Amino acid sequence: MSPILRIERVSRRFGGYLALNSVSCEVASGRVHALIGPNGAGKTTLFNIVSGTLQPNDGRVVFEGNILTGRRPDRILTMGVARNFQQVRLVRGLSVVENVMIGAHARINRGPFGNLAEFFGIGQAERAAREKARGMLDFIGLAAKVHAEPKELTLADQRRLEIARALASEPRLLLLDEPAAGMNPAELQELAGLLKKIQSLGITMLLVEHNVRLIMSIADSITVLSAGSVIADGPPGLIRRHPEVISAYLGEGDESALGN
Repeated sequence: MSPILRIERVSRRFGGYLALNSVSCEVASGRVHALIGPNGAGKTTLFNIVSGTLQPNDGRVVFEGNILTGRRPDRILTMGVARNFQQVRLVRGLSVVENVMIGAHARINRGPFGNLAEFFGIGQAERAAREKARGMLDFIGLAAKVHAEPKELTLADQRRLEIARALASEPRLLLLDEPAAGMNPAELQELAGLLKKIQSLGITMLLVEHNVRLIMSIADSITVLSAGSVIADGPPGLIRRHPEVISAYLGEGDESALGN
């Protein structure tokens, strides 16, 4: 498959510390691509560069032939790249459905008169955003909680809510940062099912995730970082047997931590 995303020789320094060292990889359209590696490998730094919240010192990121490097995160969102956050970022005081509507509004261009109509609560766009948000909540399994506040949800449901908000912006590439953090085995299974549903819509996903067993069960391809460099790239079957990957995680020839 042709790549929807290309990361080309990306480097990032923080003072004298080289967090990323000429990292390159490609994400194929319609696939689930994972970034894994030990703590401090550079995964979150690379993820933040792709989403525009951090700029590289060298290299570039290309999405559907368009250079993302140097663009603001809000512009990257309107180009079709949405993300969640490692630490849940939901808006207090807004209901579940209103939080998802934030994502839907990213696709709405009202113009000055439209904005005035929305102020008085009579806008067509607002009704469309609410309808889209309800559809997203139904898709992720939270339709019964549209009027709840985020604080009333479990952590797993809050993370799913963030995914719904991202999906409401109609992304072609979805960036997920630690979506499984804090989940129990049953919740992990539900998340795996949701990610497969999202993929069935034709949405490409790039994941940073510490739960390697989850990654091995859902990813089509995996890029492994260690000390800021790519040490392996390929399908799960290749990655779980790769000697450098095993050494990076365990320091010895034991594959048990890689999903076997």
